[in-house]
Amino acid sequence: MAVLRDYPAGLDPRLTDVIGRVADKWTMMVLDVLSEHGELRFSKLAHLATGISQKMLTQTVRQLERDGLVIRTIHPVIPPKVEYRLTDLGVSLAEAFRGVWVWAAHNVDRIAASRRHYDTRSGD
Repeated sequence: MAVLRDYPAGLDPRLTDVIGRVADKWTMMVLDVLSEHGELRFSKLAHLATGISQKMLTQTVRQLERDGLVIRTIHPVIPPKVEYRLTDLGVSLAEAFRGVWVWAAHNVDRIAASRRHYDTRSGD
């Protein structure tokens, strides 16, 4: 891996932190939803990010905001209106992840077959 050559003692801890943070399924899902739908209110984002709990969505968007991938806009109305959108950095990461989503879609059946084969092997 070319990145490893840059760090003789292994990966830079900051790099592994970033990879760990952005490569989780909820981050990928939120980035994908915002990339596809643009600026969204929290409730709409929650509806479109299927399967994520409100608590996990809140944690995810806060971390994305902290990392500079999402901008949260609070509109001074009653009730408060909060919207989320990707920054340029978030857009670039969402574009990079799009390849992973495409790869997964093309290979999900092969992986499922491999898992079935593995799970039914005798002696394992």
